[in-house]
Amino acid sequence: MHSHAHHSHSHGSSAFATVTLVNLAYTLLEAGYGFATNSLALLSDALHNFGDVLGLALAWAAAVIARRAPTERHTYGWRRATLLSPLANSLLLVAFAGALGWEAVRRFNAPPEIPALPVIVVAAIGIAVNLGAAWLVRDGHVHDLNRRAAFLHLIADAAVSLAAVLAGLGMWWMGWSWLDPATAVLVGLVVAIGAFGLLRESFDAAMDAVPRSVDQSQVRDFLSGLPGVQAVHHLHIWSLGAGEIAMTAHLVRPRDAGRDAGGPDHDAFIDHINHELDHRFGINHPTLQVEHGKACEHDRHDRAPHGH
Repeated sequence: MHSHAHHSHSHGSSAFATVTLVNLAYTLLEAGYGFATNSLALLSDALHNFGDVLGLALAWAAAVIARRAPTERHTYGWRRATLLSPLANSLLLVAFAGALGWEAVRRFNAPPEIPALPVIVVAAIGIAVNLGAAWLVRDGHVHDLNRRAAFLHLIADAAVSLAAVLAGLGMWWMGWSWLDPATAVLVGLVVAIGAFGLLRESFDAAMDAVPRSVDQSQVRDFLSGLPGVQAVHHLHIWSLGAGEIAMTAHLVRPRDAGRDAGGPDHDAFIDHINHELDHRFGINHPTLQVEHGKACEHDRHDRAPHGH
């Protein structure tokens, strides 16, 4: 299990490294053509891609930092870095969408003349680069918020490049210079909508909200239905990082519940719960406290307002 996780983290960091370096090279290429042709469209997209490189670098750094072993001070290690990176990444997306929309509105009054052919060629290269990079980080993006942020970022970049190609074709064939700001507004809205969802999810993760993949009421019902369990309280579920969900719970279960209810002994009882939590809900880091009566009030005072 440990070697598999280590291999997964190593693959993740190398993928982020490759994607970041490839996108940096494309950004330099696009900026060079932008200066050579005096194309504000290419220079603006190059600036946007540079922001993407920063976002990918954050994801890369988070994947590397997450591999650091736990210490006496950081007992969970640095795995939560993979939750903070998507938050920063989504903020970059929101900022880019706002800047793109502002610039597009400003240009509607007097759309500049843009050389269409360089825009088409360079943007087409951008489609290939971004889709190829998204393919590199596709594994696990459904469950890994850090990878999902990078994946969505790259797909959004490919959409921007595709829109630029279409706008360039329209300007080339029809002379419609207004296509440049119109396309920018459309792409900005699409990116903003996607970024808002990622921002909300990454903010929830940073605030220790219950992951969307877990229904806390179902977890409570499962725990309450275990042999001899009379009450469940102090139930908390949160994400530790990519692919890791933690949980704490207090179970009220009398000392003789296992024998009287025909249930397992204490250690087997705990092992059974751990297995079922992982199998049913994907909770792979549970911490359970078994109490032998209802008189335990240590988590019901003012400094622990989570008590029920």
